[in-house]
Amino acid sequence: MKTILSAALLSMTALGAMAQDVVIVGEIHDNPTHYATQAEIVAQVAPKALVFEMLTPDQAKAITPENREDEARLKDALEWESSGWPDFSMYYPIFAAAPKARVYGGQVPRDVARAAFENGIATGFSGDPDTYGLTDALPEAQQNTREAMQLAAHCDALPAEMLPGMVAIQRLRDAELAHGVVQAMQDTGGPVALITGNGHARKDWGVPSYLQRVASDLEVHVIGQTEDGVSLEGGFDEMRSAPAVAREDPCAAFTGNG
Repeated sequence: MKTILSAALLSMTALGAMAQDVVIVGEIHDNPTHYATQAEIVAQVAPKALVFEMLTPDQAKAITPENREDEARLKDALEWESSGWPDFSMYYPIFAAAPKARVYGGQVPRDVARAAFENGIATGFSGDPDTYGLTDALPEAQQNTREAMQLAAHCDALPAEMLPGMVAIQRLRDAELAHGVVQAMQDTGGPVALITGNGHARKDWGVPSYLQRVASDLEVHVIGQTEDGVSLEGGFDEMRSAPAVAREDPCAAFTGNG
């Protein structure tokens, strides 16, 4: 049964009931409390590997035992300022919570995503696209739903002909994250913690669905993080809530209200 808990109610007892192989912790990317919750979960799970949506494989390779001990040095090594992600001070406690864990990057590099958008996602995937189902068409209802979500997420400003490609790239990103988790399990034996957005964490068509397809023997626990108790769609083993943060209307530039 899904539960919605505040971060203050986290406990070792609750975490002890989690899967022993993979823990996926979602987030809303600009909510600092969500990152604090992720750091607390990581500290208690003590994973042997961390997989980050926010890192490319090359960025992960830039991490050393020396620079990960210092926030400023690690930030520089990752070239974080040009990454487009929120302030590194929110992420660093997650690294610090598992200082010996091997770090993997699951982000699709921009040039790869661009090429995949033009040439098909199977050409951009680092694993076997057939095994991960990337050569299969989505069910029509799911395709339509996901195209509508992409349109809404981009303030209804995308031309209709771009929507299938945007959905395809999301599938590629989900598959790459799952591939990173599988590789991390093979390399370290687990447990593995995946840090990602709620959209990639959802069980119905996100990373867990790919893990079920290619590594069904893994025990996976999926946590979504919401704001002000609002329910999340997509299926999660549990949901945790934090206060909403103040944010500007991302569509103001399109509506003339900015």
